Amino acid sequence: MIESGAVKVAIVYYSQTGTVHRLAEAAREGAEMTGAEVRLRRVRELAPAAAIDGKPEWRAHLDATAHIPEATPEDLVWADAILLGTPTRYGSIASQLQQFIDVTGPVWMRGLLNDKVYAGFTASFTAHGGQESTLLSLAHVFTHWGGILVPPGYTDPLQFQVGNPYGASFVGAGGTQPDAEHLEAASYLARRVTVVAGQLKHGRRALTSTSPTTSPSSTRLVEEHAASRNSR
Repeated sequence: MIESGAVKVAIVYYSQTGTVHRLAEAAREGAEMTGAEVRLRRVRELAPAAAIDGKPEWRAHLDATAHIPEATPEDLVWADAILLGTPTRYGSIASQLQQFIDVTGPVWMRGLLNDKVYAGFTASFTAHGGQESTLLSLAHVFTHWGGILVPPGYTDPLQFQVGNPYGASFVGAGGTQPDAEHLEAASYLARRVTVVAGQLKHGRRALTSTSPTTSPSSTRLVEEHAASRNSR
């Protein structure tokens, strides 16, 4: 188990009717099992009120989760590890989460999203509704952020049951909610991400304490590389 409070985990998600929210809650519980400090954050709902009110379960879920703080880029900066959750939308990220990602440019440009541990989770209405492509779309974002992607792979027997090495996922056809097996998969993903983040954090701390002249930060390396290119 990781030292209490040592690792900070941000779980940022969008959920329309509660399926992804349940996975996010399971991920929160998993991270907390390791002793991590967790921020559970939902992204802002962008759909018009008429569309939300036209689907009672959508309105009910939005009202029921109104107490959960809305995510900000600062939540990502604060965290050592970040999990993003989204339902699939035509095989990609929901526009609500994508809009949040799109406003992270200023902190990304400052290198504040570098070297964190990342993973994703999703849900779809059908068995072949784009879960893998959605999780791979999130991986593209993590790559641009300079992150360290930690998927579940097949690192636990549970993964051979749920069958998704890219991240946690669930098929919610007919409004069904995640069962115990898939909630455990989300919890396992968060535990794995948190443990790896803790190992990296403690490793960096050990290097800093034993060698004050360690190599420069990634931001410094980028600056030196740019200066070198300009001098050619």
